[in-house]
Amino acid sequence: MPATTAYRLFDMTLKRREQISPSMVNFTFTAGDLDIATTFAPDQRVKLFFPPSDEGSTAGMAARFADGEDWYSAYKNMAPEQRPPMRTYTIRAVRPEQKELDIEFVLHGDTGPASRWASRARPGDALSINAPCIHYTGKAIGCEWRPPANIEHLLLVADETALPAVMGIIEELDERFADAPKPRVQALLEVPLKADCRCIPQWIDAVWLPREETRCCHGEGLCQAVRTLPLRQSSTASSDAGVEPAIDIDEEILWEASVPESSDSFYAWIASESKVCLNIRRYLIDELAVPKRQVSAMGYWREGKPHP
Repeated sequence: MPATTAYRLFDMTLKRREQISPSMVNFTFTAGDLDIATTFAPDQRVKLFFPPSDEGSTAGMAARFADGEDWYSAYKNMAPEQRPPMRTYTIRAVRPEQKELDIEFVLHGDTGPASRWASRARPGDALSINAPCIHYTGKAIGCEWRPPANIEHLLLVADETALPAVMGIIEELDERFADAPKPRVQALLEVPLKADCRCIPQWIDAVWLPREETRCCHGEGLCQAVRTLPLRQSSTASSDAGVEPAIDIDEEILWEASVPESSDSFYAWIASESKVCLNIRRYLIDELAVPKRQVSAMGYWREGKPHP
């Protein structure tokens, strides 16, 4: 039966913990109903709910609410001490047949409930998720990866918070173009350490920017690197070109998802700290005159503020 809502709540148990690099860990979760979980795109956003601060507690979001109930309104009305901390993450992989779902975390100490949980989590620990349901047949939501059908040139720009999404995008591209002429793909990827760099298919032009080596502040290497790329200034007038409007990234979430035309040959997907993301978007649109519809820019977090 088709689902009326795209997302539903799942209560999961941690099955495996895999340290994939010094700064990144992959968690494999399981649940009896994860066979109906899915993703709409490789950059699929979900909400994770972490146990309240008291020892041994669980978020138990699915157990609290009936399927289809307005859980979010009830969640907002909970007393702060009873409300499970909620954060946004990307599904790295979902395997319905095995009833498994993977989420990658960046480890950065006890700076928040997500990183604190990830640093200490062991198999058997519980976590709740609001994730897409396989029975939903409506418009895909919670994802911005929408390259044009006739893509010839892709630009991917990400820091470590968007690395799970980028790795999923690259895997999708590698599979899609396995037996077809490949587009040009340039990827600028910033991570904390050299040991955080991953293996990328050789046909992808990937530049890793570990801050350990660049000695740059967060995002500075990405802003510098994008200006060294041989990107041609657009010579085609566009109705959506022009100077970007001002945005207060300390008060608003930078989230500019584009809808390219099928005939567009260039597409940029940018996800990083908000100020960095905004600077790169402005460079492409204001200085190179790239049409806005060809640039998706998502501020995954804002320096100095808690991750949403």
